[in-house]
Amino acid sequence: MKKRIVITGLGCLSPLGNDVASSWQNAVAGVSGAGRITHYDPSDYKTQIACEVKGFDGAAMYGTREARRMDRFTQLGVAAAQQAVQDADLKITDENRLRIGAVVGTGIGGAHTLYDQIKTLVEKGPDRVSPFMVPMMLADTVGGMIAIHMQIQGPNFAVVTACATGTNALGEAAEVIRRGQADVMLAGGSEAAIVQPSVAGLANMTALSTRNDDPQHASRPFDKERDGFVMGEGSAVLVLESLEHALKRGARILGEVLGYGSTNDAFHISAPSENGRGAADCMRMALNDAGVKPEEIDYVNAHGTSTPLNDKSETAAIKTVFGERAYDMAISSTKSMTGHLMGAGGALEAVFSLLAMRDGIVPPTINYQVPDPECDLNYTPNTAVRKDIKTVMSNSFGFGGHNATIILGSAEDAKAAA
Repeated sequence: MKKRIVITGLGCLSPLGNDVASSWQNAVAGVSGAGRITHYDPSDYKTQIACEVKGFDGAAMYGTREARRMDRFTQLGVAAAQQAVQDADLKITDENRLRIGAVVGTGIGGAHTLYDQIKTLVEKGPDRVSPFMVPMMLADTVGGMIAIHMQIQGPNFAVVTACATGTNALGEAAEVIRRGQADVMLAGGSEAAIVQPSVAGLANMTALSTRNDDPQHASRPFDKERDGFVMGEGSAVLVLESLEHALKRGARILGEVLGYGSTNDAFHISAPSENGRGAADCMRMALNDAGVKPEEIDYVNAHGTSTPLNDKSETAAIKTVFGERAYDMAISSTKSMTGHLMGAGGALEAVFSLLAMRDGIVPPTINYQVPDPECDLNYTPNTAVRKDIKTVMSNSFGFGGHNATIILGSAEDAKAAA
């Protein structure tokens, strides 16, 4: 019997809201978080739109001096972790801080810092480069800063698997608890890479949508006229703990991590295999780890990026794993509303998956207008639907061929089995 892992707290800042409640409310309502980029003047760029976090003031939250020493992705990640710990009503003391850790990843890391300091180097010379540049840009800094702000001293590391990062972080955090190295783990991802080089590079590889005149309809997963993803930013952190620990402290249980899979396509640095072989293997691995049959999955939160290749490949993978039942399953891509948060995407989608179970609602895939013969499943087009959901599969796939899948179970089933 493997140790059971439950989720007891949620936190997020997303293009749909700066907390869990507002983000979920807007996701259910089918609100788009997309708009013209405000972090810089995008007029000269092929892609001028993104899904930004709105109204976040790092200086107000951390103080001006501290905020200047934290990249935006770290500021967002620490804020989400603070929300999650508060939501979990987790008290951190000298008696338990060694048994509380964090696995919080990112796809790109301190992109704002890196770009700003390279400009400083070129324009003003090496002596003007910030001595804080390196720690501010490193991928593991968000986890380190979470530890400092919360004084948690257990296992702490970053996962970096491009757009699979958030889901990998959840799976790896669960494994830390299962092997007995911690009782509680903060897990998730943070990303803030809407900066000029990232947008230019992704646009030049034709990964981004160029619907600059209609940003709110630009992210259209599985639609025949999709032309690329909309870049997003944000963070999401979940509190994971062993069932025994959660019950002992009387924690509210929001759901359970039932299974986890992680594979690689070994095919191409940025394109998925056309038949979705690696993704299908990953889904099967997660199902096997969970001890869950394909017919027991009630909802699939798809990776669904709105790129021509990814959506076709994921659809093929779902058909491979689920057979004819694939056509009857509830599937949706919340990236149609949030954009693609890259390293934070899987973590935010896990939050949405848990809330879908809690509320019995499948969030929609908005902007689905023109059916694609190669993407012919039920993607919950445009409007949320009511459905009893007890088990969810959430998929994340990333550059480098990385695949991650997590299976989540309902709070009711977790408590009943306890």
